[in-house]
Amino acid sequence: MAENAPNRGVLPYDRLRAREYARRWAHGRNPLFYNFSGIGGDCTNFVSQCILAGCCTMNYTPTFGWYYRSPDDRAAAWSGVQYLYDFLSGNTGPGPFGRQVGIDELQLSDVVQLGRGDGSFFHTLLIVGFSRRGYLVAAHSDDAYGRLLPSYSYRELRPIHIEGFRCPSPPPPECFWPLYNGRALPPG
Repeated sequence: MAENAPNRGVLPYDRLRAREYARRWAHGRNPLFYNFSGIGGDCTNFVSQCILAGCCTMNYTPTFGWYYRSPDDRAAAWSGVQYLYDFLSGNTGPGPFGRQVGIDELQLSDVVQLGRGDGSFFHTLLIVGFSRRGYLVAAHSDDAYGRLLPSYSYRELRPIHIEGFRCPSPPPPECFWPLYNGRALPPG
């Protein structure tokens, strides 16, 4: 029984809700969130919103968590490319978690980060579909929904599979719609 303890409270990531949120807001801005386009980019902020739509659970751990209350009260992982990767790949607390995988292992509503080839990454995208010509993605900064991943310029890819999320109790099923409609953040 002890070997299953780390999985206690693990819930499935709702990939369809994450994609539906991306479709709704890819070419717009949810008024619940600040638009970082003019100050470093809005890509990771947008992908964090999509992930939130698929789990309705934030991690309010100071410094190393993943949360957004306002532009001045948010975790670095909410809007920073490298910080989001660090959070997802290392999270053992509440909220989403994932792992770096091979490009062929990506699923709907997983994450891809684009890199320069020197180990630094500069853009975060959400997988929203598949085609014979490559993955289809959604993004902010250069707003897109259903754009082919190969149409971007990059030297390195970092595919991240969202494995699920942890929450002491399941979030209320109605948490998605207020977020989707720009009315309220999930209770935290």
